[in-house]
Amino acid sequence: MSTAAALLAAGHGSRFTGNRHKPLALLHHRPLAAWAIDAAVESGLQPVLLVVGAHSRNVAQLAPSGVEVVDAPHWELGIAHSVHALLDALEPRVSVRAVCIGLADQPNVGAEAFTRLARAHDEGAELAVATYDGVRGNPVLLGRSLWAEARTLQGDVGARALMSTHAPVEVDCSDTGSPRDVDTLDDLHALEEENNQP
Repeated sequence: MSTAAALLAAGHGSRFTGNRHKPLALLHHRPLAAWAIDAAVESGLQPVLLVVGAHSRNVAQLAPSGVEVVDAPHWELGIAHSVHALLDALEPRVSVRAVCIGLADQPNVGAEAFTRLARAHDEGAELAVATYDGVRGNPVLLGRSLWAEARTLQGDVGARALMSTHAPVEVDCSDTGSPRDVDTLDDLHALEEENNQP
């Protein structure tokens, strides 16, 4: 039995005004999404999936060998559709009992966050969330028993919406990285400057 790792990179990034599509914008000379993909791969979880939508062909090219690309053709319907596409891809794989879902615009989430959530699943958690200094962030782990319910989600909500009806196991990941995301070009510039600090 295994826990998968997945990254959602299907959205248009409407608040991002850079001259590149947000997952392809450069952070320290590498595409933004590449940092998040690295963390998922380095976690050792299998399989690793990248969900694409807007600019799907270009974003899919960021996936290294061994990372599977899942297309969310109706990505404009919101994050829920990306989650549906992901779960559709995983459903036939009976050995996959859970998936850790992260976001491609959070480049400083560490591999260990994925690993710790997978460990929580091994210990019985069907819904788990990484926390940073007591605040819930990403990734979120979704056990197979909740996949059917996750498929009922609509609009711009992800797996975290299930926390309103199910109490998640909170997993402290404060020392593994940062959940700071990149919504705007200013966010990207601020993150680059922050990462340049000694």
